[in-house]
Amino acid sequence: MHQYRPGADLLESSSAKRDLGVLVDDKLPMSEQCAVVVKKARGILGCIKKSVASRSREVFLPLYSALVRPHLECCIQFWAPQFKKDEELLDKVQQRAAKTIRGQEHLSYEERLRELGLFCLEKRRLRGDLINAYKYLDGGCQEDGARLFSVVPSDRTRGNGHKLKHRKFRLNMGKNFFTLRVTEHCSRLPRGVGESPSLEIFKTCLDKVLCNLLWVTLLWQSGLD
Repeated sequence: MHQYRPGADLLESSSAKRDLGVLVDDKLPMSEQCAVVVKKARGILGCIKKSVASRSREVFLPLYSALVRPHLECCIQFWAPQFKKDEELLDKVQQRAAKTIRGQEHLSYEERLRELGLFCLEKRRLRGDLINAYKYLDGGCQEDGARLFSVVPSDRTRGNGHKLKHRKFRLNMGKNFFTLRVTEHCSRLPRGVGESPSLEIFKTCLDKVLCNLLWVTLLWQSGLD
């Protein structure tokens, strides 16, 4: 809405700007960022398929985990996809990688993930959200956590001792911010998980919980523990 001039030159307006590797647009749906990382991940996956002859699990899976998936998850707590079409776009990269591994061709995507010991990207995003929330609430970032989250007093909670209050946002885009979307999931964790004495123990317990969930969003939003 404003025009800026450093000297005599007029700065052109832009609907998107890259900041610390993340492409942020003016409405914050993060669809452009999803498209960018998918294109990069597909390119790297294609290079691996062309340059590596082996399609064995022992060779191909570590290459995917080390070279492709990090592009789909770098800073994901900030730019997590908001639309189903973007979630599917990201997941198709992992689907293609899993199908490439020898012996997985006849299996469904869910069966391939179980055979390979992988989580779908939706579960991994949830896992990352919960791990970061744990760091803010119980780890070395507690001072920041006090500013980010409002914790319900433990004497008023049942089950998990770290119930978080929902904060209201005037705009719908606020619902997708990390500090809000992780609140319900964090509050639904069993007490033994949410009150783990260390980060490593928390990760181990969390993985056991997530392994028992087929569709994370469907189960947790419907109130099933």
